[in-house]
Amino acid sequence: MVILNGQTLTFSDMRKVLFDNETVTYSDESMRKVKKSRKAVEKIVDEGKVVYGITTGFGKFSDVYIGKDDVETLQLNLIRSHACGVGDPFPEVVSRAMVLLRANALLKGFSGVRPVVIERLLDLVNANIHPVIPQQGSLGASGDLAPLSHLALVLIGEGEVFYQGERMKAIDALTKEGIFPITLTAKEGLALINGTQAMTAMGVVAYLEAEKLAFQSELIASMTIEGLHGIIDAFDEDIHLARGYKEQIEVAKRIRSYLHDSQLTTKQGEVRVQDAYSIRCIPQVHGATWQTLNYVKEKLEIEMNAATDNPLIFDDGKKILSGGNFHGQPIAFAMDFLAIAMAELANISERRIERLVNPQLSDLPPFLSPEPGLQSGAMIMQYAAASLVSENKTLAHPASVDSIPSSANQEDHVSMGTIGSRHAYQVIQNARRVLSIETICAMQAAEYRGIEKMSSATNSFLNKGRELVTSITKDRVFSKDIEAIHDWLKDNSHHIDQTETKIYS
Repeated sequence: MVILNGQTLTFSDMRKVLFDNETVTYSDESMRKVKKSRKAVEKIVDEGKVVYGITTGFGKFSDVYIGKDDVETLQLNLIRSHACGVGDPFPEVVSRAMVLLRANALLKGFSGVRPVVIERLLDLVNANIHPVIPQQGSLGASGDLAPLSHLALVLIGEGEVFYQGERMKAIDALTKEGIFPITLTAKEGLALINGTQAMTAMGVVAYLEAEKLAFQSELIASMTIEGLHGIIDAFDEDIHLARGYKEQIEVAKRIRSYLHDSQLTTKQGEVRVQDAYSIRCIPQVHGATWQTLNYVKEKLEIEMNAATDNPLIFDDGKKILSGGNFHGQPIAFAMDFLAIAMAELANISERRIERLVNPQLSDLPPFLSPEPGLQSGAMIMQYAAASLVSENKTLAHPASVDSIPSSANQEDHVSMGTIGSRHAYQVIQNARRVLSIETICAMQAAEYRGIEKMSSATNSFLNKGRELVTSITKDRVFSKDIEAIHDWLKDNSHHIDQTETKIYS
């Protein structure tokens, strides 16, 4: 069981809850803070004080006073009016992450909600009830208002959910689980939607997939090196120590580990003096992606435990301050950076694919075809990879450089961070398919060279790959092969720690 306290949620915890269906609860100390914060809100309402979002309207309506008798209606109207997301829903795992992160943020005790609000959020996680949340419609400042409003609808028995493999009305799923909807009172609607949990949830899931794919790309690249009789000297530790980047040094070390007993690598001068950059510079390029991943992870870990509500309640209600913690700029930059870094993993992979299939660049059979001319072999797989990396270049255009004022210019600068997180996720899916194509081509090339000469690590990887995709002995519908490898690489049963060098046992 994962215990939330608003302070210490980790990626390890997220993996457990998102992929292993670990249950969640809250710490007693965090709930004590929540109760104190709630008393402050109730006092404000009772005394009729003017405090944004509690006894006033929202955004440009912040100057409109709301009386005690209307605070519940205010919160209900807020959720219904703001639930205007459009487009396809977020993946269920992202919706699950969103609910978890919102509960964790509220447990910091700065938001003034009743304990029952947090309890209902955790009920959703533990019952595997996942709100249907449209992906489009957030500006990424004033929080992810539209997406989080669709989440909040479920708490009041409205909206839709994914439950037991079906999409249904929220009230039906709640009823089946014996979970009662709640009536939102002062501040609670605002507290549920004023935050960055949509972009952060999407970012967490994207990061976990990106980290895994980055490790896998090194093993796949190692097999390509064998297929091309690559020069192992380029991965010598002294080269990488001379430059000094930790991540570059680590990539080279893992490549050496994968290939330490290979008979298919060469020394400089044996076949050629130098390899092309897509082989020789793997540690430099992949290492730079790892630098970015480390940056992204650091920002997400902060945001996973951040108070992103407005206003925030401090000192047991003695100090209530309006600020801008809901502004998604830190995550917007991180997501744009993630998209660029993962697009580059695909870019260099596609260049390795070209070297595997182009008869002008290696002595392998043209396009790895069993009968060149009569059969096209991997020719169009390279086309598909080229298309995907080109698409990634458009998706990697930073979303964070744009801003459109909203709420009658009260909210005059926004982050577009949720767009950035969605684009980063799509880049990762495209990159995985490019690397799937490299896997298929590298396996074919390695077989041509002689699998008995492969390293033990790459040989094991090839054997598992061949359980899904057979050798190319004649032309077939390769789309199915690409998707089979893609699904295998994405399989969430493989959890990878950065200290591991062996991915597949």
